[in-house]
Amino acid sequence: MRLRPIDLAREHGLSTQAVRNYEEAGILPPAERSPHGYRHYAPRHAAALRTFLASIPAHGHATAGAIMRAVNGGAVEEALRLIDESHAQLAGDRHTLEAVERALRDLAPPREPEPGVTFIGPLARRIGVRPATLRKWERAGLIVPGRDPHTGYRVYTSADVRDVLLAHQLRRGGYGLERIARVLERVRAAGGPEPLQATLRDWHDRLTARGLAMLAGAAALDTYLRTP
Repeated sequence: MRLRPIDLAREHGLSTQAVRNYEEAGILPPAERSPHGYRHYAPRHAAALRTFLASIPAHGHATAGAIMRAVNGGAVEEALRLIDESHAQLAGDRHTLEAVERALRDLAPPREPEPGVTFIGPLARRIGVRPATLRKWERAGLIVPGRDPHTGYRVYTSADVRDVLLAHQLRRGGYGLERIARVLERVRAAGGPEPLQATLRDWHDRLTARGLAMLAGAAALDTYLRTP
């Protein structure tokens, strides 16, 4: 069965130029050409386009394109490797989310009222690390303490202390500084752990949506691999 570019485009609300661009990018296998140069597509091309579009929400546009180019080039093992890496990334994001939620639960309330600010020495002793560790975290962007205008010493507000405690919990869980910095950015953007609950629910929803998209993408890829 011969299909025109418009036939593939209409199914997904695309332009015919987009279909031609996907072919030129290797996302679709090469089309047959008529003696006058017109493209003729087949059901396999339609299956390839469905697979690519289903894979975008699962793996992202760039990875979805790389997967299709690998499959169309006969490198199925490379395509599976890319999919495995995407699954591993999703699993890592789930572990990070779980660690954040545990760390937030483990943030015990202070036994006595916190002063307005504290300094690096007392804060380091409180969590059992060296002051050099807190300075390292600062260089990595985990915490951004202010400075006393008269002495130049670092001063940590209650929000800074919260971030230090959360960072300490995540470090104990084995997470790297770059990942912790991204988590703390979320906490600061949300205004603290309490408003962060809505962000965490959204984070859960997005991970679930991506996992379901991976299932849909895998089903489409399986169909494509079986389409002659």
